[in-house]
This record gives sequence, structure tokens and C-alpha cells, in this order.
Amino acid sequence: MKWQRGYQSSNVEDRRGSGGGRMPGGRLGLGAIVILLILSVVFKRDFLSLAGGMSGDAPTAGGSGEVVSTPAEDSAKQFVSFVLDDAQQTWTAIFSSNNATYTDARLILFRDGVQSACGFAESATGPFYCPGDSQVYIDLGFYDELRERFGAPGDFAEAYVLAHEIGHHVQRLTGAEAEVRRAQQRDPARANQYSVALELQADCYAGVWASSAQSRGLLDVGDVEEGLGAAAAVGDDRIQRMGGGYVNPDAFTHGSAADRTASFKRGLESGDPGSCELQR
Repeated sequence: MKWQRGYQSSNVEDRRGSGGGRMPGGRLGLGAIVILLILSVVFKRDFLSLAGGMSGDAPTAGGSGEVVSTPAEDSAKQFVSFVLDDAQQTWTAIFSSNNATYTDARLILFRDGVQSACGFAESATGPFYCPGDSQVYIDLGFYDELRERFGAPGDFAEAYVLAHEIGHHVQRLTGAEAEVRRAQQRDPARANQYSVALELQADCYAGVWASSAQSRGLLDVGDVEEGLGAAAAVGDDRIQRMGGGYVNPDAFTHGSAADRTASFKRGLESGDPGSCELQR
């Protein structure tokens, strides 16, 4: 993908140095507190403060800890910044053409764990969008996993992941996300089916952005294949097989590899959000 090196987005917040990997609300045990008090008296240093105090709470959002980053991570941050802004500029134009207003989501970079309005999440959760605060969360280490564990290499595979999460933000703005949540509450037995419908629509929306990027000459040869490969790699059936289990469609929450690639391809080929209706 053709993108601008060194790009920085005002909608990216880097929390990798905030210490968010500690579970919020965790507390030191009584024995540990006693030991730290004794050490404080003996060595005349405040070991309780050094240990994070008695509460052990994780720093608040946007903590001031120094971010230790590798050159590869710096490049990844620049890349997701570019993709984020490009995708949101695309949706701003689409909304405007329909006499609607698009409001930007923010992207939160974290390491190990993070607190959001949707609760605490660890890196193992993978990238996610929280409608409670209109923010996308990602540990850049996920991209290593996407390439090495899921077998989906390439920068456009990474772009697809972020575009999918922005698709969820579009769903919040259009009311589709709230509509599906209400349907899940009314009909819990079909909760997974509704979840799949939401995820497939987000895949289609990712394809709509990819179509725009392609029309503007931002895609290189092979990028479309990378995007389709990533969509297939995170299909529920593929993940279930990777886990050593059998494929159970009733347990799907995101859709099969075939369905996810088909949804992404539909948005890519049409370039029209209207082709991304919820399939329920």
C-alpha cells in the first residue's frame, strides 16, 4: 500500500507507556503491605509508592509513562495513523454526500492490557472497538500474530483489520450497532447470529474503504489479495480449527472465512455502503 512515511494523526493516543497491563482495581495483599512497610523503615525509602501504592490501580487513560518503542513499532504507528485518517476522511465524504455528519473515532495504542469504557481488555482480546467511548484499541503486537500465527502477511492485511474496526464506528453512528444489541436482548437465542451479521457488515464497510483507496491509486499489486487473505484468516471456522477443535457454526460470532471474504469483496467491488445491509 502506498502511504506517507512519518505520518502522525491527531486521533491517535499512545498509551503503551501507561502501565495499563496491570488489572485495574488490583490491590496488594496484607502480607506484601507489611513487608513493604518494614523495608521502608529499614531502608528509609517509600517502597509502597515504588510498588504503586496500596491500591495498585493502573494509571488513568493517557498516563505519562515514557513509551519505549522499536523502529518497527514506530513504523507501524505511522502506518496505522495514515490508514486511520484516510479511512475516516473517506467516511466523512460518504456521510456528507448523504447529508449526514461523520464524527471521528480515536485510536488507542496499548501494550499488554488497557482500560476502556467497555471494560478491561488484554492483548489476547485482539483489536476492538468500544462504542461506549467511540475508540478503537489495538496492541501493535497483534500484527505480528496476524502474520505469524494466522498466516496473513502484508501491510494491507493490517489495514483491513483497522478498517474493519472503523466499520464498527460507522455502525454506531448509523444506529446499526444499537439496533443489533436491542435485537440480541429481545432474542438471546440468536445473539450469535446477530453478532455475525454485525461483523460481516463491518467487513463490507472495510471493503468500501478499500474500494476508495484503490480508486485513488493507493493500492499496490497484491494488496487486494492481502486483504482477502486477512478476512479469511480470522474466520470463525479457521480459528476453531487452529484451536484443535471441530467447526461449530452455532458458536460463530464473526462469520466463516468464506462469509468474511465475501463481505469484504462485496464492499470492495461496489464501493457503496448501501451494498452492506445487515444480513439477519
